[in-house]
Amino acid sequence: MTKKIFITGSEGFIGSHLLEKLVKKNYKVKALCLYNSFNTWGWLDTLDKEILQDVEIVTGDIRDKDLIVKNTKKMDYVINLAALIAIPYSYEAVESFIQTNIIGLNNVLSASLKNNCRVIHTSTSEVYGNADSFPIKEENKVFAKSPYAATKIAGDQLCFSYNRSFNLPITVIRPFNTFGPRQSLRAIIPTIITQALLNNGVIKLGNIYPKRNFNYIKDIVHGFDKALNLKKNYGDVINIGGNFEISIKDLVNLVSKIIDKEIIVKTDKYRYRPKKGEVNRLISSKTKSYKVLKWKPKYDNKKMFFQALTETVNWYSSNLKFYESKSKIYNI
Repeated sequence: MTKKIFITGSEGFIGSHLLEKLVKKNYKVKALCLYNSFNTWGWLDTLDKEILQDVEIVTGDIRDKDLIVKNTKKMDYVINLAALIAIPYSYEAVESFIQTNIIGLNNVLSASLKNNCRVIHTSTSEVYGNADSFPIKEENKVFAKSPYAATKIAGDQLCFSYNRSFNLPITVIRPFNTFGPRQSLRAIIPTIITQALLNNGVIKLGNIYPKRNFNYIKDIVHGFDKALNLKKNYGDVINIGGNFEISIKDLVNLVSKIIDKEIIVKTDKYRYRPKKGEVNRLISSKTKSYKVLKWKPKYDNKKMFFQALTETVNWYSSNLKFYESKSKIYNI
């Protein structure tokens, strides 16, 4: 029987890639796009028409409870990717993050409970803050270092409570830093690439010493797909992240090598996080994701990471038109 899946946040970076994969696997997909006055569908507007012809697209907002209840009827799964995610913006607009990441999520959970849907909710590695042991396991304590992280922790706990209190079948997927085509300029890799391409190698960055486990989008959506086949472990959280890690400084050097141009880094104080808000290192344990999901990341060593980064740079080089108009907004 074909799985019927309702996916929120489908117009975004991870959502658009996941939607493509689900359609190619012949799942029946209904996609929620955040309504806007231009009636655009984000990255879905750029997808092959053969992909979109098999998708029912709904415009709206997860903060609208009635809309979510209506559109989750007769769905087997709800994959929730809708969230406000820009960490710097969370310092300025805390209530907006609460409204979407907590109250909006509660609408998704209550609608799923009413309509008998299984839920896959998207968390974030930012919930771990500065971890006290590495690689980071799911049982590590959570510690919010930004309002964004605080709302995601609250959202995770809300998910667990729905499972424990009402038996809602739910899995929380916790992706570590993700990169690839279509990512917004709020993230470090597209920021480095687009600045280097648009400004003849001169880029502005904040702290270049934190280390991250960057995961290619193809590996991340593979993890979500694996979660759809779970027969148990509901009410659980699973990290999705590899073991290869790299500092921002070394990442800049790799991009420089790929574009064959020297990159000059200029320090920009406005790009630093608050001193107490910086997360110095994020690297995931793969033990549980392999045991529970049988998830094996392909791009999890220096050679494969370089291949994925090259593919990403080439995509941005061919699609700068999507980012040139935003360059002033993001101070590029």
